[in-house]
Amino acid sequence: MFKHKLTFPLLMMVVALFAMTSCSEDDNTVEEYADWVNVNDKYFDEMTAKVQGMTGDTWKRVRTWSKNEAGATANSDFILMEKLDSDPSAEDVYPQYTDSVKVHYRGRLIPSPTHPKGYLFDSSYSGTFDLLIASPSKMAVSGVVDGFSTALMNMRRGDYYRVYIPYQLGYGATDYSDIPGGSTLIFEIRLVDFW
Repeated sequence: MFKHKLTFPLLMMVVALFAMTSCSEDDNTVEEYADWVNVNDKYFDEMTAKVQGMTGDTWKRVRTWSKNEAGATANSDFILMEKLDSDPSAEDVYPQYTDSVKVHYRGRLIPSPTHPKGYLFDSSYSGTFDLLIASPSKMAVSGVVDGFSTALMNMRRGDYYRVYIPYQLGYGATDYSDIPGGSTLIFEIRLVDFW
């Protein structure tokens, strides 16, 4: 079959070498959260610069409730709030830190390679929001992360906001449940009621 005794062993070595080489090739997997803290810092800083350059009442930059004006010096001491809807007849009263609230919410991370809208990590409703069937969640303002508390204390009944929370006012720099450490949190929040 083979004219030379070396042909078969050489052929097997070539096949083995090819097999090992193909196994070590890049399998095109993308690291979902590569350099995640820096990516999130840059994202939040760029959003802050964008908001600070805007006029009108659609966007606002709000200092966290847990720091006074003199202590709030970094971008991470603030949240960003984008008004999506409001009730024009709502009273100018806002929840306090000791209050409880009823809210509809949806929380995402910033966009990533496999989650272009941002990974959905929590929601008080499933599917598309429908006011007639969605049941609001009840929670204490003091029972959530600082950024979420800050947002609630700056909303009136009927307000609907998209809120950007830096990781320092969210879950911090270490992993929390299925949220990678250093994650900016993006919540859509509808304040139904408070007491």
